[in-house]
Amino acid sequence: MKHIAVLGSTGSIGTQTLDVIRKYPDRFAVSALSCGRRTDILRDQIREFSPECVCVAQEDEASRLRAEFAGLTVFSGEEGLCILAKENRAETVVNGLLGMMGIRPTLAAIEAGKDIAFANKETLVAGGALVMDAVKRKGVRFLPVDSEHSAIFQALRAADGNPVRKIILTASGGPFRGYKKEQLEKVTLEMALKHPNWSMGAKITVDSATMMNKGLEIIEASWLFGKPAKDIEVVVHPQSAIHSAVEFTDGSVIAQIGAPDMRLPIAYALSFPERVEDPGKRFSFTDLGAMTFEKPDPDTFKCLKLAYEAIEKGGSYPVVLNCANEEAVASFLGGKISFVQIADSVEYAMDVHVRTEIRCVDDIIRVETESRESVRSYINKLT
Repeated sequence: MKHIAVLGSTGSIGTQTLDVIRKYPDRFAVSALSCGRRTDILRDQIREFSPECVCVAQEDEASRLRAEFAGLTVFSGEEGLCILAKENRAETVVNGLLGMMGIRPTLAAIEAGKDIAFANKETLVAGGALVMDAVKRKGVRFLPVDSEHSAIFQALRAADGNPVRKIILTASGGPFRGYKKEQLEKVTLEMALKHPNWSMGAKITVDSATMMNKGLEIIEASWLFGKPAKDIEVVVHPQSAIHSAVEFTDGSVIAQIGAPDMRLPIAYALSFPERVEDPGKRFSFTDLGAMTFEKPDPDTFKCLKLAYEAIEKGGSYPVVLNCANEEAVASFLGGKISFVQIADSVEYAMDVHVRTEIRCVDDIIRVETESRESVRSYINKLT
């Protein structure tokens, strides 16, 4: 029996993680759960999975949960989340948190010697050097849950240590594949939230539509697999059957193929190095029929170009890219800016930024604050 802590248990990754755990009650048990404000869902999860501790955003809600669930340890706030991440009996902590708040609890769990199954891009985009140093120092497993990075991870295991020439990171192209800038200028929020293949939260769905998600994944892959950005190629693959691939020095390519179902990489991360039987949808070559591939258009989908620029400049620039994008997407979801102004806002924040080194989490927070203020200033000028 492996005990699992799920950070962000009421979100898309969290609920699908619990789907996997629910399916294999003899293999997995839930030791800890956390959520922000969707405590109605959390209450149902507590009743079903009987965790030893939970964490919520607000202390007043934590007090209500303590009164409602006798014997349950309830934490609150960021400090409580860090305590929960390290002080439970879970061997593996699933980071399904959204945004920058995932960094501190991830580091806390690593320092406690726990393996990490991560789906929180910001953890590596903003804190890659800090996180990977801690992983190496503590000797824990850092297992990717994103379908693309799980695919690369699996392909590299099949390669048995042979030298890699490049990583091929596939992208669905999102709902606006083939659009030109003039067409993107007419995109509405409703249009941007309709992903053709995946069911995800609003922020991640918009990132897919702008292709920022692929930009963030380039930075993730660079940290995870030790390859420079120039050796990471993005290929648009609308069918989302090949989740990513690795090319070796002899020209051979190993790709991981599967149905577009997040429960598959989640299950692999939870059960690693073993595999469980039928955690999600099965893939059929004949049902799919055909697979196609295209080059991305970084001139139209500017976020992709900005991501390559951020990792090339290094230091604090990936933090700026990530935080400026978070702020811009929130403004788009709130109806303050247009779809194309997301990339424009990120570009502005990067243009006015002066590079610094990231030596600790406080450095990340400082750059985050500056980047968000830059985006707000830019948006205020627009409106």
